[in-house]
Amino acid sequence: MESTHGTRRERRHRLPPGDYVCLAVTDSGMGMDEATQAHLFEPFFTTKEVGKGTGLGLATVYGIVKQSGGYIWVYSEPQRGTTVKVYLPRVPGTAEPPLPAPEPPALRGGHETVLLVEDAAPVRTLARRALEARGYTVLDAADGPSAIELSRRHSGVIDALVTDVVMPGMSGRELAERLAPTRPEMKVLYTSGYTDDAMVRQGVLSAGVAFLQKPFVPDTLARKVRDVLDGVS
Repeated sequence: MESTHGTRRERRHRLPPGDYVCLAVTDSGMGMDEATQAHLFEPFFTTKEVGKGTGLGLATVYGIVKQSGGYIWVYSEPQRGTTVKVYLPRVPGTAEPPLPAPEPPALRGGHETVLLVEDAAPVRTLARRALEARGYTVLDAADGPSAIELSRRHSGVIDALVTDVVMPGMSGRELAERLAPTRPEMKVLYTSGYTDDAMVRQGVLSAGVAFLQKPFVPDTLARKVRDVLDGVS
């Protein structure tokens, strides 16, 4: 349901009666007009310039909330900020204490060469440091064309390509396909802020490819890269 109270614009859905827990986030930024709000949760919709955003963040949030039986209300007005309220069904009873986490297997590194492609500089830096700390040689690039040139100039073996799925100019899938003729033995690991199932449904990736969802911690990335190199993922 959409309604307008004074000059404040709201975008919301009617909640069935029940007990909910509300998480509210408010900013004092530029806000959004009605045209922007109409597409707010669509995958790949973004108001940022090319190369500055993928439009997957809010779509991911929306999917998680809906799968949990919840609802999102968005209140926004241009130049006056935005409030987002997430309502999740309240679970009755007392929470059971969590079971002790199983001891993870020992984290193994390696000496292989990894081509890392990520357009977000902070994520690229984190990933590079995580892999180098575990013995890997890392070649990094900010986009597909730079990665292709880096591969062309590298005379040695590249054992694995770790690439973001959605990047400006060239997708991770296209990059892997472009590199395959000259690097047929190279393993590929895709990363994205969106889920692998969603990537498959959108036709961006094929089912069964190696995939790691963002955000990830350094150990998770290193473990996944090792699995991919060993052919177990």
